[in-house]
Amino acid sequence: MRHAITYGFLLALRALARLFYRAEVSWVGDPPADRWEGHRLLVFLHHTSLFEPVFLAAGPNSLLRALAYHGVLPAADKTMQRPVVGRLYRFIAAHVVPISRARDNTWFQVLRKIDPESLVVIAPEGRMMRKNGLDSRGEPMTVRGGIADVLEAIGEGRMLIVYSGGLHHVQAPGERLPRLFQTVRLRLELLEVADYVRSIREVAAPAQFRREVCRDLERRREAHCPIDGPKPWPKVEPAPGG
Repeated sequence: MRHAITYGFLLALRALARLFYRAEVSWVGDPPADRWEGHRLLVFLHHTSLFEPVFLAAGPNSLLRALAYHGVLPAADKTMQRPVVGRLYRFIAAHVVPISRARDNTWFQVLRKIDPESLVVIAPEGRMMRKNGLDSRGEPMTVRGGIADVLEAIGEGRMLIVYSGGLHHVQAPGERLPRLFQTVRLRLELLEVADYVRSIREVAAPAQFRREVCRDLERRREAHCPIDGPKPWPKVEPAPGG
């Protein structure tokens, strides 16, 4: 019953997003005809706002259904404690797991939720970018190593990387109300999890796997996020042999 309620909530949320926002979507490369099938991991890069569910405007019914019945979403515990946003976020996916910023038991609860049908949704930067291009502590927006744990737990299937153009023009951290009738931009890239993991292991020693996954996703973010003008992150050089 809860899965059906979550699916209905996502359909309603997408309808509202399409009513108030226009989504400009492009792809990295030429996606196959079955581009919306077989997803096991959805990676969201350039995390700027709690209003990022507006990007559901670009998703088909099959993606919303997968989220409702098989979605695993790690969400910051401070977000889940918010009286309104926290309650709404509980209906974004089948399993919404509050996590701390540490690699503690809350993170292992996420990994234990992953099964052969799961669709994991993760923002691997782990916190939101403020208007100055930094996080709330004034530090650069790096990718955290938890994404490597998820890749190893999933093993195979498709990874859809969602490169955000940013949503500070809709709602920035600290602002209470969103601005309506804006255009939101995103670029999508479709990869095979097994092929991606293999490509990282070819250039990184086993002990460096987590670090190289983070570096690679930061390079992809810098290259593919649909942002006009200077990018807000330092350029990440390729690893030796990469």
